[in-house]
Amino acid sequence: MKQAGGTQDLFGGPPQAPTREDLAADALLLRSFVMADAPLQEAIQAVLARSPWRQMTTMRGYTMSVAMSNCGTAGWISDRRGYRYSTTDPLTGQDWPALPPVLQDLAARAAAAAGYARFTPDACLLNRYLPGTAMGLHQDRNERDLSQPIVSVSLGIAATFLFGGAQRSDPTRRVELAHGDVVVWGGASRLHFHGIAKLKAARHPFAGEARINLTFRRAL
Repeated sequence: MKQAGGTQDLFGGPPQAPTREDLAADALLLRSFVMADAPLQEAIQAVLARSPWRQMTTMRGYTMSVAMSNCGTAGWISDRRGYRYSTTDPLTGQDWPALPPVLQDLAARAAAAAGYARFTPDACLLNRYLPGTAMGLHQDRNERDLSQPIVSVSLGIAATFLFGGAQRSDPTRRVELAHGDVVVWGGASRLHFHGIAKLKAARHPFAGEARINLTFRRAL
């Protein structure tokens, strides 16, 4: 698949063809799904130029260790008022940057490969993890239409993805994620708890000593 403007292939091809792994009912891991870095780097840099990384605050007043930004019609935010979506960036007071076509296409193609046709995200949450940071178990439940899947793209250094069940106390599966891996879940697994274990120190050409996670959703 060629992107407009002559960018290189994003999916399939060398160095390794994508493979599929079932994680749970209606949850799939697409290994090595993303093959080209330059178009994604350009899109991410364009988003961050308008809405830079920031560490949000939880409802209890704690500062989150993971830095975040958003693009799309809506962006996920957290502060003392709670977790929710907003159509404006509270840091800049402006609308969030538009969802770049290359990112929207990536999300739609990954969802289709996992069996979720016609997925059109309106929100992309960008997370930046540094060594020593983590994301506790949580559910993605602020979206209005829970029939739509979650598409999560891993870029940069490796991470351990934690995928549990419908209850926080359910057993949690540990899945190693590398650069270019994509996890898609919905249906019976849509409200399963998930998170990221504390990252180990490493370095990757895409993002240096960091992992960048793109999480696509249908929020509004």
